[in-house]
Amino acid sequence: MGTVYLTGAGPGDIELLTLKAHRVITQADCIIYDRLAKKEILDMAKDGCEFIYVGKEDNKHTLPQEQINQVLYEQSKKHNIVVRLKGGDPFVFGRGGEEAIFLKEKGVKYEVIPGVTSAISVPAYAGIPVTHRGVSVSFRVVTGHEAKKEKSQINWESFKSDETIVFLMGYHRLESISKKLIEIGKAPNTPVAVISNGTRDNQKVVTATLEDIYQKSKGLPTPVMIVVGEVVKLREQISWFQ
Repeated sequence: MGTVYLTGAGPGDIELLTLKAHRVITQADCIIYDRLAKKEILDMAKDGCEFIYVGKEDNKHTLPQEQINQVLYEQSKKHNIVVRLKGGDPFVFGRGGEEAIFLKEKGVKYEVIPGVTSAISVPAYAGIPVTHRGVSVSFRVVTGHEAKKEKSQINWESFKSDETIVFLMGYHRLESISKKLIEIGKAPNTPVAVISNGTRDNQKVVTATLEDIYQKSKGLPTPVMIVVGEVVKLREQISWFQ
């Protein structure tokens, strides 16, 4: 039985791929990848490498997670090196933890290769530091797409502080997120940035406030990230990419 590498591909710019990720990708016998894995990264694979696409979009899953787990297991019995390639970091809303637990239960050897998470790198490419002395001393990363929609696990009342909030996978819920933050006490003029295709050549950034960001950022292509907080104002001074 081979080894499965739960590998982070980074946020999009292929030069942010780690050296270890590059090594296992070039050695892989099979790469099981999601929709955020760039073609340039897949092209690094050796001749004869098998590719299996298991990408997910909002309400559009190629395979449910349980079947993806099974694919990892079956491929580990066929190949020496199996790379499970995920955008960003495999343990930041990438279900890497679920896959690791499943592989452990099946007795499959695996390693985790962290990736540069989009939660920090995408705002950085937009000229937005998630923390800044005198502005924000902490930040939190929140999923905008919860698995258990019937009962939110998000403690919205705890969002009243001045810390930076980064929402991943929340673009299709931007209107409700904005309304909820205002409802719990955030000022309607709180700065917000919506970043599309972060770190990539076609990156686009829209800045506004909680009360008008939904209208001003309509129609952006995914993947999209939402950054809420006073640090968004620093983009005017720091902006360096696109």
